Amino acid sequence: MKHSLRLVFGIIFCILFAVSALVLALQMMDNIYVFRSPLHDTPPIPGRSLGEATARRVVFVLVDGLRYDTSLKEEVMPVLNGLRSQSASAEMVSKPPTFSTPGYGVLLTGAWPYLSDAPAFNVGYEDTPVLTQDNLFSAAKRQGLKTAVSGYYWFEKLIPQDALDTSFFTPGEDNAADRAVMDAALPWLDQEEYQFILIHLDQVDYAGHHEGGARDPNWDAAAARADAMLGEILAELDLTQDVLFVCSDHGHIDRGGHGGNDTDTLSEPFLLAGVNVIAGNYGEVEMVDVAPTLAVILGTNLPASSQGRVLTEMLNLPDAVLQNLPEETARQQSKLLTAYVAAIGQKINVEDSVMDAQRDVADYQKTLNEARMVRLLRERLLRFAMGAVLLVAGLFLLKRWPPAGLWWMLVGVVLYSLLFHMYYLVFGMNTYSYSAVPGETELIGGNGLAALIALFLTGFMLGWRNWVNNGAMYAAQRYLQFTLVLILLTAIPFYSHVLWSGLFATWTLPAINLHFLALLSLIQILFLGVGGLILMSVAAYMARRIQYKQRAKTIA
Repeated sequence: MKHSLRLVFGIIFCILFAVSALVLALQMMDNIYVFRSPLHDTPPIPGRSLGEATARRVVFVLVDGLRYDTSLKEEVMPVLNGLRSQSASAEMVSKPPTFSTPGYGVLLTGAWPYLSDAPAFNVGYEDTPVLTQDNLFSAAKRQGLKTAVSGYYWFEKLIPQDALDTSFFTPGEDNAADRAVMDAALPWLDQEEYQFILIHLDQVDYAGHHEGGARDPNWDAAAARADAMLGEILAELDLTQDVLFVCSDHGHIDRGGHGGNDTDTLSEPFLLAGVNVIAGNYGEVEMVDVAPTLAVILGTNLPASSQGRVLTEMLNLPDAVLQNLPEETARQQSKLLTAYVAAIGQKINVEDSVMDAQRDVADYQKTLNEARMVRLLRERLLRFAMGAVLLVAGLFLLKRWPPAGLWWMLVGVVLYSLLFHMYYLVFGMNTYSYSAVPGETELIGGNGLAALIALFLTGFMLGWRNWVNNGAMYAAQRYLQFTLVLILLTAIPFYSHVLWSGLFATWTLPAINLHFLALLSLIQILFLGVGGLILMSVAAYMARRIQYKQRAKTIA
């Protein structure tokens, strides 16, 4: 009776773990999709215009998904590399999550993904929200400039439509869609009517996702076609009067994909060419520097939530702009700092938020990050304290009621982990990152199948002979105990995520790769819970068959 009750409770726990893993995995993903900036309801108020524009117009060409190393290939992108010699060029560095919508948000607002209020993960067209933070198009419109956008239809939702004078949007992402984008945009360049134009080319990103990734010849072919389109744009411009800016929103891993913090997804080209641009190689710049730099060229206000700096070393600026810039930068950064610390419920030294033209962006951002870290550390200390209590309680229970054969079970956990991760690295996604996830089916189905295969192989090698030969009840108990131990230890990445970032994103984004590992562990737990019950049942059945045959031989 005692053994039966333990078995029943074990089965209940196994089912609860599987169901809980499913619910938590779904809620974690739903949560990250709907995360919004702490400044969503209280965006900083835009400041004053910086003065006169330094160019007749600015044309912003966004080559979606283009890796920095691909942009350096002269045989693939001759137009871009020919332009580099007369440009202020750099390697642009971004931050995860490296999906398109957070990248667009950073480029347009100058704020990092946890602050820009663009979706942190790509959502569908219908669910794409409008940017609540000040952005280049809204700033240009306030300045009386005429604006235009031609590109993917997510921009139709992200950019406030009252900030656009004309636009063309397409749901397509391939070469044909880019051709339509170009056909819409080229007449705008010919008319010289618009002062700020965004042209978004998407086929390189399409090749990354659907045509083999960055290591496939289709990738270079797409980059070459985008480069030829850049040549068409360049032919319509007069760089003695205009400015052309070329960059990307993220890169791709070799097999295609982006979203995590893989090196190739965090490095993009940056080329600024035209009137009053000082050509040269400037090393590295940050993605948040784009919006304030273009704002100065356009003569608008600095985007109010910008966390970047104006790249003044690249520009010949009028004396009036140079004189106004330190004060306007300090004013914008002071307002942002005050709004942010209030939004996250922190307090800072009053002097840290006071406008001071002697302080640069880095000084203000250091204070902002310190306020952010104070809250993070406070929350982490509370979670670590709770985690320590639970760990001590768990160790006490383990010592008080140790499962039989615990050391063998721990060997089984190691064996399962080796089998699962060998499959993952060799046949699966190859990198522990959202960049490797082509879709929900592959993430859940592929890794779930790998968990089941690794579990069954481990179960067979671990105790099929010893446990099954000792009877149905013994085999069922041992396999169930092993499954529960395996579930508890497989959940270590999930525990780590909760301790470090909290269960759900609230006022800031979690560590993205740890979030991925937590989700991966929950997917395993879901299938381990189900697979463990199957394994237990098969083992009990085989034990009964063995006992039946033994009895039959004895009778005979």
